[in-house]
Amino acid sequence: MKQVSVDIGGTFTDCFLVWDNIYLETKALTTHHNLALGFMDALEQACKQLGKSIHTVLSQLDSVRYATTLGTNALIQRKGPKIGLLTTAGYESQVPLSRGRGYGDGLTPREQMDLPAGKRPVPIVPAQLIAGVRERIDSSGNVFMELDEEHLRQQIRLLVDRGAQAFVVGLINSVVNPVHERKVEQIILEEYPTHMLGSIPVILSHQVAERKGEYVRVTSAILDAYLHDQMYHALSSLEMTLKEYGYNKPMLVVHNIGGMSQLNSTHALQTIHSGPTAGINASEHLAEEFNVGNLVAMDMGGTSCDIGIVVGGGIRFYDFNPIIDRWLVSVPMLHLGIIGAGGGSIARYDKTLKEIEVGPQSAGSEPGPACFDQGGLDPTVTDADLILGYLDPKYYAEGHIALNKKRSEFVIEEALCDDLDLTVVEAARQIKKKVDTNMAHAIFKELGVKGYDPKNFTLLAYGGNGPLHCCGIANVLDIDRILIPPFSPIFSAVGAGIMNQVNIHEKSVFLNIYDSNTRSLFNDYEKFNAIVTELEEAGKEELLRQGINEELIQHRLELDMRYGNQLTQTSVISPINRLTNIEEVLELIKAFSVNYGERFGEGSQQPEAGIRINTIRVTSFVELERVEFKRPVEGDVATLEPQSTRDCYFVDFDEPVSTNVYRSESLTTGCVIEGPALVESPRTTYLIEPGWKLVMGEQNSAWILNAKKNISSTDFVQKQKSSQKLTTIK
Repeated sequence: MKQVSVDIGGTFTDCFLVWDNIYLETKALTTHHNLALGFMDALEQACKQLGKSIHTVLSQLDSVRYATTLGTNALIQRKGPKIGLLTTAGYESQVPLSRGRGYGDGLTPREQMDLPAGKRPVPIVPAQLIAGVRERIDSSGNVFMELDEEHLRQQIRLLVDRGAQAFVVGLINSVVNPVHERKVEQIILEEYPTHMLGSIPVILSHQVAERKGEYVRVTSAILDAYLHDQMYHALSSLEMTLKEYGYNKPMLVVHNIGGMSQLNSTHALQTIHSGPTAGINASEHLAEEFNVGNLVAMDMGGTSCDIGIVVGGGIRFYDFNPIIDRWLVSVPMLHLGIIGAGGGSIARYDKTLKEIEVGPQSAGSEPGPACFDQGGLDPTVTDADLILGYLDPKYYAEGHIALNKKRSEFVIEEALCDDLDLTVVEAARQIKKKVDTNMAHAIFKELGVKGYDPKNFTLLAYGGNGPLHCCGIANVLDIDRILIPPFSPIFSAVGAGIMNQVNIHEKSVFLNIYDSNTRSLFNDYEKFNAIVTELEEAGKEELLRQGINEELIQHRLELDMRYGNQLTQTSVISPINRLTNIEEVLELIKAFSVNYGERFGEGSQQPEAGIRINTIRVTSFVELERVEFKRPVEGDVATLEPQSTRDCYFVDFDEPVSTNVYRSESLTTGCVIEGPALVESPRTTYLIEPGWKLVMGEQNSAWILNAKKNISSTDFVQKQKSSQKLTTIK
C-alpha cells in the first residue's frame, strides 16, 4: 500500500505517508493563500526521509486523501460570493425569518439565556437577493402549479442585475419531486451560458439535503453555495499541482459522515469538519485494535480543540441537524464538540469577570504565537507553555521554528500582568489552568449530555498540543488513564488513511410502523422496499462513477424513528434491508426499542404513542485497505537516564520543579517514566505532570497513568505482554 493522507488545519498542515511498511509523519505551516504550498512542503519533508523525489513518490501512489477545515475558516471570515436565492413565490421570507427563532442558533448557552439581547447574524443572502418563482408542488410530489418560465427568466435577470454571483434554487417540496428545480437550473444556463458569466455555480437544494424541512434544506444549499467557490478553487489547484508532479488519479476528499469520496462527487458542505472527522475515525479504529473500550477523543491543535466520543458496539454519534456557524442545516455529520482552545488561542483580560480568558480567537499560522517571531502581538497558549518551561526553544518542530521566549514574556506582561498584578510566570500559569479547565468542561458536557461518566473513559490525547495538556485536563475530570496514540501529532491525517469510500442517500418519509389509533403494524412492504432500492441504486451509481468494482459495493440501511409526535428522533441501523413479513417489522421495532432504551434509559419507551419512520437512509460504501497500528510486543520495564533537566512551573506548585527531559527516540516499549517529566518528539511534547507516570507502547504510543490511584506500572506492562493488546485499566 502506498498512500498520502493530509489534514490541512488552521495553523499546521499534517502529512502522513505510507510506503509499503514504512510510515512517515511530517508537519508544515499552513499557507492560506495557496494550500498547495504547505501541502507540498510537508510532502517534500516526507520524501526526503524516504530518500525519493516527490515525482517518484506521487507517480506511484495508490491514493491521496485530503481532510481540511478550510470551509470553517472561509465561513468565519465571510469570504464568499453574493448569492441569489430562487424560491417558491410566497416563501421569500422563510430564510430571513429563520423559523422565528433561528437567530438563537450558534449562540453560546449564556447568550441563549437572553435571546432579546442576542445579535442576529449578518445574513448570507440579503432580502434584495431573494426572488420568488411562480410554481407549486404539493407534499406528495404532484405538480399543483406549472413553472412560469417567462416570469422565472425575469427573476433570474433581476438577481444578476443586483450582483448575484451564484444561484441557490430552493423550491417547496422539491425533495419529493425535483422536476421544477432541475428546470430552473436549465433555464439559468440558457439565460447565462458559461461564455457570458463563466462557470457560475447553480446549487439545487434537493441535491444538497434530501430530507424535508424547507428552512434547513435551503440554508444547507446557501452555505454550500457560499463555500463552493473557495473550496473548488483551493482543492482544484491542489489537484492540479499533484498532476504536475506525476499523480494522475482522482484525489479523495474526507466527508463529515466519516467516509470519503472523489473530488468530483463532493460538495463543499460535506467537507466543513472533515479534518476532525478523520480523527474520530482513527480513534474508532484504535479503540477496536487496542481493545480499550470507551474513549473520549481530544484533538488539540493550533487553532481549536475537537472532542469526540467513541463507545463500544460500533455506535456512532451523528448530528442530523447540526449548526454550522449560526445556521441550522440538514446535512448529517459525525458529532463533534469544537471549542476555541488550541496552541494559538489568544489570552486576554476580561474586564467584567476580572480574570484571564482564553480563545476562541486564534493567532493562526500567520502571524502565529508571539514566540514564533513572525509579528504576533497577542499572548497565546503556546507562549504560556514556553514560559512555563514545557517547550524547548531550540527543538520546537524539530528545530524548524525557533521560539523567542523574550517575545512571549513581553506580550504576556503587556496584555495581562498590569491588570491582574501578576508576574509573567503567574500569568502564564493562569493561562494554562484556564485553557485546561475550558477543555475539561467541554468534555464533561459532551459526556454528560449522553449520560456517560468521565471516570469510565480513557482520554485519547492527540494533535500537536494534546499530549502537552492532557494531564491538566484529566486532573479536572478525575480521569486516571490517558492514551497517546501512535502518530499523535498528525492523528487526524492518519485517520484519513483508514477511511472507506462512502456516500449517503436519504429520503424523507412518513411511515407508521405501528399505528396506535388502529393498533396495526405497517404492511406496505412494496413501498418501503422500493424506496430502499432507489437509494441503494443512487449510492451504487455514485460509486460506479468513481471507478469502484460493483462486487465490492456494500449497503447499510439506517432509519430515523420516533415515538408518536416526539421531536427526538433516533437513528437505528436496521437489522434487515428489506421488509417482507410482520416478523421482520417486529424485529425492526425491537431494534428501535433497544436503541432508545440504551440512550434514554430502559422503561422510557412509549410504543403506545405509535412508532414512525421519518427518514430512510442508505449508506453505500466500499472497504479499502487500511493503515494498521502496531500492537505492543514484549518488553521489560526499563529505567532510562534523562537527556537533561530544566525547571518547569506547574499549576499547583508555587516554586519551579526540576523536571527530567527525555527524547522520544530513546524510549522503548515497556519503559516507565515517573512525573514530573517531559518527552520531546520532533512534532509534539508529552508533559507528565507530578502525580502521573508514563508507560511506553510500541510505535510511540504511550499510556499516562495517575500514580495517585496506585496503578502499578509493572502489572500494566505484564497485561500488555500477556494479551498483546492495550487494555482498559480497571
